[in-house]
Amino acid sequence: MDNQLLQKEQRIQVHVPSQSTELARLCKALGHPVRIQILQFLETLDAACMCGDIVNILPLAQSTVSQHLKVLKDAELILGEIDGPRTCYYLNREKLSQFKQLVAQL
Repeated sequence: MDNQLLQKEQRIQVHVPSQSTELARLCKALGHPVRIQILQFLETLDAACMCGDIVNILPLAQSTVSQHLKVLKDAELILGEIDGPRTCYYLNREKLSQFKQLVAQL
């Protein structure tokens, strides 16, 4: 067996706590200023809004906004409900609260 391969197999696996993994995942989702702007916009609303509403406040193409929404939705920072051919988006306040708690523990 190749000595370098053997060394790789013998390395000790580092255990990363699940809270650290979750915090890193959420930070990655928030790693673009546009996604933070989207969350700030949704925070000001009392109800869900359509992708088009978000496109109207940003100087970006609809496809670009949709990609940012997908990242936020995959991270569960926002939720989406299908309404016919459209999706209504709203802030997941529970997940945002969890994120704030994880940051406070640093």
